[in-house]
Amino acid sequence: MSEEMKPGSLSLRPLGTAAAPKPEVLCIFGTGDLGRSLGQRLLQSGYRVVYGSRRPHSCGPLPQGAQVMSHAAAAQSASMIFICVHREHYNFLETMAPNLEAKVLVDLSNNLRKNMYPDANAAYLQRLVPGADVVKGLNTLSAWALQNGLLSGKQVYLCGNSAEAKQAVAEMATKLGLTVLDRGSLSAASELEDFPLRLFPEWRLPLKVAVGLTAFFFFYLLIRDVIYAYVEKGNDISYRIMVSLANKVFPIVSLIMLSLCYLPGVIAAFVQLYRGTKYRRFPDWLDRWMLCRKQMGLLALGFAFLHAIYTFIIPIRYSVRHKLISRVVNEMKDNETTPFYFDNTEAWATDSFYVLGILGLFLYVLLGLTSLPSVGGSLSWREFSFIQSKLGHLTLTICTTHGYIYGWKKFLLPSTYKWYTPPGYMLCLIVPSVVLVLKVLLLLPCVDRTLTRIRQGWERSQPREEMGDSKATNL
Repeated sequence: MSEEMKPGSLSLRPLGTAAAPKPEVLCIFGTGDLGRSLGQRLLQSGYRVVYGSRRPHSCGPLPQGAQVMSHAAAAQSASMIFICVHREHYNFLETMAPNLEAKVLVDLSNNLRKNMYPDANAAYLQRLVPGADVVKGLNTLSAWALQNGLLSGKQVYLCGNSAEAKQAVAEMATKLGLTVLDRGSLSAASELEDFPLRLFPEWRLPLKVAVGLTAFFFFYLLIRDVIYAYVEKGNDISYRIMVSLANKVFPIVSLIMLSLCYLPGVIAAFVQLYRGTKYRRFPDWLDRWMLCRKQMGLLALGFAFLHAIYTFIIPIRYSVRHKLISRVVNEMKDNETTPFYFDNTEAWATDSFYVLGILGLFLYVLLGLTSLPSVGGSLSWREFSFIQSKLGHLTLTICTTHGYIYGWKKFLLPSTYKWYTPPGYMLCLIVPSVVLVLKVLLLLPCVDRTLTRIRQGWERSQPREEMGDSKATNL
């Protein structure tokens, strides 16, 4: 058989004999924590990394596999350079502007406070090196996040005057597992540099809700318990404010915050069923609410922990010990024994109350742990969804039942409604009960059909603006 290959045949060779593509070289100016962490991450992503340093032979430990050389030599070896130095050290870049001609400079710098300089660091860098394409970006990444690989799905921002330069940086960031959002031209650099200076931007709404609920129920219970006892009975029980009153507020706020984590998801499901599609954007208020569910859940967990700790210290309080000792002393003084009968129903209720509280706290902790990036990142999407959704609704059900058992005999007692106001635990059960009822309704197939009919009826009632519809109406 002839060894000569036919014109249309394929050339077969063993695997591994083809030449591997040469990895792209990226340059980093700066050998501090951020520069080293970024270089390590780039090496893990398949890039070659070259560091530019003023002292190439004494710049400290660098990631294994990276090269270090002078700034000029490093700049010549790569088309993209990451600037990981502070603004006050930018002067050397002006002197080597010819070496940076047509290079992409990615500015990762941040300032210590807002309005520290009259212009943005990236804009200042562009003036120093006018022949380069400056892109502001990746400045919201910390050295710790880069070292620990917590980048999957994390959103970063880019801005720059060159679309080609931004595209190159975006492709590199995507390979690192980042989600890129283009903020436009370099004039947006000041806004990007202010992002790391914001104090808990994603926690503001949950904190406002938590503080508002805490303040409302604190003063509400203060009026019902402490002020009512002083006005109606002349008893000064203000000492209960520190522990007893706080231990009523904490579980109330915790349960409401937990239910607020799942209420927007239920509302979103009804909105999607009503619209008949899941590809339309939610209203802004609902979108913002859904984005802060994690923070609301963690705050709910914190209040649940406070409730558990306060419950543990109840037996060692002075007022509780004094009450028990006084009862014993009075019985010994009068030589009487108060009959104490065993109530089987009360025993069941008490044990169920404590068991549900323990189980609820356990599931609370499980939800909180899986919401952490280091734990949630190790789970598959199905596992994460099962814990946060299925177990989350189970947690809400258990904690709500815990509250119902607490007041199971008190709902119908007139003495429960001081000054005709319901107790705090009764108010806190409204929101979680509504969430659970709506969730059950979503599981019923008839709800989908009913919402579809409502949507179709609403659409038929709207005026038709199309030419054909107008013609049909006239006929």
